[in-house]
Amino acid sequence: MTSPNLAGYQAYQKNKYETASPHRLTLMLYNGAIQFTTKAKQAIEQNNIVDTNNYVKKVQSIVYELISSLDTKQGGELARNLKSLYFYMIDRLMEANIKKLTAPLDEVIGMLEEIKSAWEEIGKRGTLGN
Repeated sequence: MTSPNLAGYQAYQKNKYETASPHRLTLMLYNGAIQFTTKAKQAIEQNNIVDTNNYVKKVQSIVYELISSLDTKQGGELARNLKSLYFYMIDRLMEANIKKLTAPLDEVIGMLEEIKSAWEEIGKRGTLGN
């Protein structure tokens, strides 16, 4: 049986995603990818193979979602460059997962944080119609 508080929280969470602008949704994806990559790194450090794999798969799913959201016709070279960068991240995530290395995860976190920062700056300038 679900408590009324939990049901209310779940409704709030669902509404948060359903009403967010495309810009905000993209920021949420970056935040989630950074969070799960950090958790994957911690899992590697704790020799927790199952959690490492689960968190890396979550990050890969988010990066694939970012890839699918690119509009290469309208975005031109920038979108193509982001697509290449996202596929590079996927490769680094696979390497980290297979070899249980944290360095590729650190690299992915750095790239995600940099792109997220640029995305936040775009939002501040209002060029995407938040």
